[in-house]
Amino acid sequence: MERVNRILSNPVFLDNLRKNEGAEEGRIFCHHNMEHFLDVARIAMLLNLQEGLGIAQDTVYGAALLHDIGRHEQYGAGTPHEVASARIALEILADCGYSREEAGEIAEAIAQHRDSCAAGKADLAGILYRADKASRACFCCKAQGQCNWSAERKNLELRW
Repeated sequence: MERVNRILSNPVFLDNLRKNEGAEEGRIFCHHNMEHFLDVARIAMLLNLQEGLGIAQDTVYGAALLHDIGRHEQYGAGTPHEVASARIALEILADCGYSREEAGEIAEAIAQHRDSCAAGKADLAGILYRADKASRACFCCKAQGQCNWSAERKNLELRW
C-alpha cells in the first residue's frame, strides 16, 4: 500500500480534492470526497475478492481514490468528470510509482466508471463501476426525495 499512501499525500491529489470540496460546498446530494473514495475502494476490494479477480490491492485503491478526482471540472467547465479524472490520475499515478501500463489500466477503468457497459465486466472497470454505484447509502440520505436517481438505482438496503 506504499503507492496508495503516496497518492494520499500527493500535492496534485490534495489540490484536486480541495477543489472538489469547494465545488460541492452546500451540495445536499452525494459528495465526491475522501469518504466516498474510501467507500468505493473497500467495496471494490470486496468485489475483487468475491469474484476471484486477483487485481492487486494498490491497483484497486489507486483507481477508487482517483475515479472522481476531477469532479470539480465537470461543475466548473462542463468536462465530463470521468474524462477529467482519468487525465489527472495519469499525472498522479506516474508520480506515485505506478508503471505506465498500470496507470493506463487505472485511467481506462476511471474513464469507464460511468459507462453501464462496464457493469458486467470481470475486470477493474467492472468492479469500479459496481462499487461506485453500491457506495451510496440512499436508505439514510436526507436528500433522497430530491435525488434524480430512479428508485431502481437507489440503494435502499444495506448490501456492503
